[in-house]
Amino acid sequence: MLAAAAVRFDPQDPLAGLSVGQREEPQPPVGWVTVQVRAASLNHHDLFSLRGVGLAADRLPMILGCDAAGVTSEGEEVVVHAVIGDPAAGGGDETLDPRRTLLSELHPGTLAEAVAVPRRNLVPKPPDLSFEEAACLPTAWLTAYRMVVSRAGLPSGGGGTLLVQGAGGGVATAAVLIAKAVGHTVFVTSRDAGKRERAAALGADAVFESGARLPRRVDAVLETVGEATWGHSLRSLRPGGRIVVSGATSGPNPPAELNRVFFQQLSVVGSTMGSRDELVDLLALLVRTGVRPPVQQVWPLAQARDALARLAVGDVFGKLVLQP
Repeated sequence: MLAAAAVRFDPQDPLAGLSVGQREEPQPPVGWVTVQVRAASLNHHDLFSLRGVGLAADRLPMILGCDAAGVTSEGEEVVVHAVIGDPAAGGGDETLDPRRTLLSELHPGTLAEAVAVPRRNLVPKPPDLSFEEAACLPTAWLTAYRMVVSRAGLPSGGGGTLLVQGAGGGVATAAVLIAKAVGHTVFVTSRDAGKRERAAALGADAVFESGARLPRRVDAVLETVGEATWGHSLRSLRPGGRIVVSGATSGPNPPAELNRVFFQQLSVVGSTMGSRDELVDLLALLVRTGVRPPVQQVWPLAQARDALARLAVGDVFGKLVLQP
């Protein structure tokens, strides 16, 4: 079958380690099923893998990709949950299983004509969503859903105020749309004027240059940027507010400013991916509200190199999708 795989690591030129060609068909163990992939979306995780981050050399070659939607041999249209883990080992949450992994880290990923996953990792695809839209959800959108709905401590019926740092990224874009869908006020920052305009078009209530003073302090901040925005995030919170962190693209070690944290009684909460149950809830939210993930461009799987090159350049607002 055709697949896009990491065959070696190159921290400086990740695409140098990419091979797009024929690979063996999946051989699912007992309890696993094979899904014929109709659409798979890209994530920065794919570029990290090609750089050797989170993927061991003894697992090469490794088919890339975390996200997919497709069809089982029984004709079921499904979304693939990317977290391979045991809920029992995580107290009911597979993302807290100490041995959890994502597709393409230990098991072959989704940038292929077919992928094998545990049966519990299949979620029915609503007819309302296209395969391309559904394939955007399991990583960036599920991460954003958990941050906004499960971890930010905002009122469940809406009415909270949220700051999303760094417009344009997949998680940030999803967070804006999800937060507005559940009724929160959303502020967004970006260094790029074009990305601020697009965030406003998505429904953000106000957009600001990075580091700008906000009209009022917020209940929660979603952080995926890290060092470059950390001080601003702390200063933007009301007393008792919460920062939810799922990434640190500009660096993982900002000054902690512990005096501000304890004096203002702030909370710093980590968040990674989401559970299968949260993916089910996310799909239901999209069906109920009509919100859909923006898809910037779709390529055939054979052009995976071109798509990953576009992701590496970084001028992306919305998801990039491959079709086998």
